[in-house]
Amino acid sequence: MTTATLQFIPPVSPSQTPSGTRWSVDAVQSLLDLPFMELLWRAQTVHRQHWPAGDVELATLLSVKTGGCPENCGYCPQAAAFDTGVQAHKLMDVAEVTAAAQAAKDAGATRFCMGAAWRAPKDRDIEKMAALIAAVKGLGLQTCATLGMLAPQQAEALRDAGLDYYNHNLDTAPEYYQDVVSTRQYQDRLDTLAHVRAAGIKVCAGGIIGMGEAPVHRAGLIAQLANLDPYPESVPINSLVRVPGTPLADSEAVDPLDFVRVIAAARITMPRARVRLSAGRQQMGEAVQALCFLAGANSIFYGDKLLVTGNPEAQDDARLLARLGLNAHPAASALQV
Repeated sequence: MTTATLQFIPPVSPSQTPSGTRWSVDAVQSLLDLPFMELLWRAQTVHRQHWPAGDVELATLLSVKTGGCPENCGYCPQAAAFDTGVQAHKLMDVAEVTAAAQAAKDAGATRFCMGAAWRAPKDRDIEKMAALIAAVKGLGLQTCATLGMLAPQQAEALRDAGLDYYNHNLDTAPEYYQDVVSTRQYQDRLDTLAHVRAAGIKVCAGGIIGMGEAPVHRAGLIAQLANLDPYPESVPINSLVRVPGTPLADSEAVDPLDFVRVIAAARITMPRARVRLSAGRQQMGEAVQALCFLAGANSIFYGDKLLVTGNPEAQDDARLLARLGLNAHPAASALQV
């Protein structure tokens, strides 16, 4: 590689609007197209400016209601329509969830996320979830839930129970969405995020890389997230875990460096967000994970399972963070620079 390859190449500038910065798909694509070292340098510069403590947030995700989901998301082993070997289980009780949350806290997690395989919870489900949220909150953990689509009053009930974050991923760009799931519309996702935001709950929203999408769809996903007003406080970026029995099981594996590029673009376009290196870490290896941290990832799911798929062992993550000199005790928030 010649020196000229690494020269500064300005991307298309984001536009300024009265409500802040808006990123066009072209502007994000221009970031993704930068020489790899240039992109990482820019992402690390933004990261250091807004997150000078260099900490990594540890979050644990528990499936509190597993399987039997009526949605047909092509990546999901919990969909009732797919034969993946996942058994359906009813909602866990308060004692079980509290014990799991305490174990996560004892292992170093500061945020506890609860996932339930519903298309949209019923009001009676919200009442039960409120009890789980209150119990976890009582342990001194940040609380997060991902339960499907919410009505405004349901979001308010979760807020009143003490919910800090609600996860509802956009998955991919709007024009590719129907290639992944047909049982709901992209606007349904945006509507739920709006209800969550209106209720005063922090937003956790990201997507999945490796579902057969084109590079422009990755740019489109990041643009959609970055243009939410405000953009999410937490942005999980997942590498598809190809589960046998799902329609996307035979998808081509993502180039690891392309995945790192998406992390970097998320950091640059959403500088104050926690960018979470999420599903797929088992397949990445430590070197790729290290590049993701360099590109601006500052949160991981901590524990040996993500809902129903595997995750690195907590002790392995602790060793990796120590080897990289990363602090696993999160600072309160990003600097408002």
